[in-house]
Amino acid sequence: MLAGLVQPRETQTVEVTGHTLEDVHQQLVAKTPPGFVLAAGPVRMAKGTTELSATGTYAATAVEEIEADDMAALEAKVPDGWRLLSVRRL
Repeated sequence: MLAGLVQPRETQTVEVTGHTLEDVHQQLVAKTPPGFVLAAGPVRMAKGTTELSATGTYAATAVEEIEADDMAALEAKVPDGWRLLSVRRL
């Protein structure tokens, strides 16, 4: 028997602007949706301005366990839009 941890592939994005890296980071953290974690937030600066902009990408944090007799059956149980994170023997 095998057990696998699965997680949604769902992501959300948010655009923010600010004048300092700290300001941009605080905004990204403040806009984190419930059940998500900030996964990336690359910062850009437009030519001729001091304004910074960033696109925050948030990844779902939910994790569930599924069980099956073999690897093929376990992979078949992974719901659409989810990914298999790890597998262990029971």
